[in-house]
Amino acid sequence: MTGRRPNWKMAVDVERCIGCHACSVACKVEHDVPLGMFRTKVYYYDEGRYPQVKRHFLPTLCMQCEDAPCLKACPTEAIVRGADGIVRIIEEKCDGIGLCERACPYGAIFAAKDVGAVKCDFCSNRLAHGMQPACVETCPAEVLVFGDANDPASPVSLFLARHGNEVRGLKPEEGTRPAVGYRGHHPEIAQKIPHGRNHVPESYEMETWASLDPEPKPHG
Repeated sequence: MTGRRPNWKMAVDVERCIGCHACSVACKVEHDVPLGMFRTKVYYYDEGRYPQVKRHFLPTLCMQCEDAPCLKACPTEAIVRGADGIVRIIEEKCDGIGLCERACPYGAIFAAKDVGAVKCDFCSNRLAHGMQPACVETCPAEVLVFGDANDPASPVSLFLARHGNEVRGLKPEEGTRPAVGYRGHHPEIAQKIPHGRNHVPESYEMETWASLDPEPKPHG
């Protein structure tokens, strides 16, 4: 692969996900993500009724869209695509007004005047040193498969060679052509991802548990 630029991609094998949120935690630690904001997030969807209930998980991050809405929405040209395909934010150009956040259909970017716009860039700081993204390295179930799609021997290339016909992007109706593909995700769960906002508590039920009645209801 000498002399060739990488083409970084990720595959997410949802069938392996146990919903431990290690990816989200690793991302927050690696990048000092502010409280209440996310670069990586795990949604879930409950199917069925007791006692036949199943919970589905969906890890999400920046989809590194080929047709990136955030890039087109940015008025200061602070969002750019590198030669390796990764969409990144140039901090010194960002005004933090959040047009990029409102344009993202995957809830993957947040913006504020004090921090600017922030999103996943496949841990470019780690890639520069030959390391895997923090979420990939941390995942105990090997859900996240990452690598250079130009290298047929990379983990993501090998995964796609085996399962490529099962891998789909989220929200195909958006026409963004994401570089992150999913295998085995439950269709309904993708609709919980907020469009135009990084975080909506109602789409993330664990944050509403505190509002539930703490007193158990009597039977009968």
